[in-house]
Amino acid sequence: MPRLGVNIDHVATVREARGVMYPDPVTAAAIVEWAGADGIVCHLREDRRHIQDRDLRLLREIIQTRLNLEMAATEEMVRIALATKPDIVTLVPERREELTTEGGLDVIKFFKSLKKVTERLQKGGISVSLFIDPKKDQIKASEEVGANAIEIHTGHYCDAKTLAGEDEELKKILDAVGEALHRNLKIAAGHGLNYVNVRRIAEIKEVEELNIGHSIIARAVLVGLDKAVREMITLIK
Repeated sequence: MPRLGVNIDHVATVREARGVMYPDPVTAAAIVEWAGADGIVCHLREDRRHIQDRDLRLLREIIQTRLNLEMAATEEMVRIALATKPDIVTLVPERREELTTEGGLDVIKFFKSLKKVTERLQKGGISVSLFIDPKKDQIKASEEVGANAIEIHTGHYCDAKTLAGEDEELKKILDAVGEALHRNLKIAAGHGLNYVNVRRIAEIKEVEELNIGHSIIARAVLVGLDKAVREMITLIK
């Protein structure tokens, strides 16, 4: 069974909508851990639209499982990561205009800069994962960059409108998993996974971790965060 990392960004999204102190993503992280999740994921964006620097510092202090910091490969973020020391950094593409991350990193295009960032983070004792589309050339480049792991972007699979389309996207993911195994990269998957579509990804035994946020936080509004996390863990099992 893959580990479950829960992204708590959208707890902060609700807080920032009113500019108040609640709901607190740090409190949410504690509840997520008590419910049995294997790690906490947060994305510190350049525009600070949800998670704030203070949140990240407090999360590092209280998390008992594993902290996965999603971030762009910028100088500012590298300095923050080296000061905060998350267990792993996942490098993601970032545009101010996007509602959420729209696709994987182009590791080939930004090879030199990603290699430098990866080396700096690893020298600071932080493992590095690259969030990429399920494409063999991107996986090859990820190995050459020196990444410890990849996170396969499952968004196109999740957005498929038909079973045939879902099957086609799943095959791309399976091919990517095979390529990553060949290159000795650890494998995570995430983006768009929910209580309906997660099963087929969870059944891929080589995928070690699923990182899920929006669907869990959305369900928590209706049933509570503890129950929402436990229900997802049950589905993954």
